Amino acid sequence: MNHGGHEMFDVHEVLVGAINTMNLYKLLGNHIQDPELRDIQNRQYQFIQEEYNLTLECFQTGQPPSKRTEPYMMKENNDFIFGMTQMPPAKPIQNVTEMSDQQAAVAMLSALKASASMKTMAAAETTNPVVRRVIAASIPNCLEMAYEVSLYQNKHHYYQVPQLAAQDMQNILNGFAPAQGAPMMQQQMNMNNNMH
Repeated sequence: MNHGGHEMFDVHEVLVGAINTMNLYKLLGNHIQDPELRDIQNRQYQFIQEEYNLTLECFQTGQPPSKRTEPYMMKENNDFIFGMTQMPPAKPIQNVTEMSDQQAAVAMLSALKASASMKTMAAAETTNPVVRRVIAASIPNCLEMAYEVSLYQNKHHYYQVPQLAAQDMQNILNGFAPAQGAPMMQQQMNMNNNMH
């Protein structure tokens, strides 16, 4: 086996995280009312399950998985609604019957963001090149699924996107300039040449 000890723990966390996300999606399934959110949940569950199986396969064998990793393709468009509308304050539910589509979507988004972070940290230090590539390839999929959920939330005003005043945005945008100058190696060579 060509796995390092650190990798064993990191990949263990990735696999447990995927199981927890699938379990969460199953638990939320009984509470989701909106057919659109249910469709997102079902498609994402199937994708996460397939990705979990591929990761597990290459982790256990140390070999490339039996099929190629595929990118997740969301159905949502990329149109965010900007601005804020008055919403009731968020609070914990007191009973599972209070679970709403809004809370289900928040739980889904949180799990996907946590998975993206966990996979990024694991991929950075995974010693088996096949496992590292499979985990690294899954990170954009977590991001795409999270983005799909955030778009759904935004469309229903669950995930609001405030904007700064135009002048404030312009000040931030203009607060950076392109880097200039020679690479460090070139500067070092120039300094050495000037010393002779």
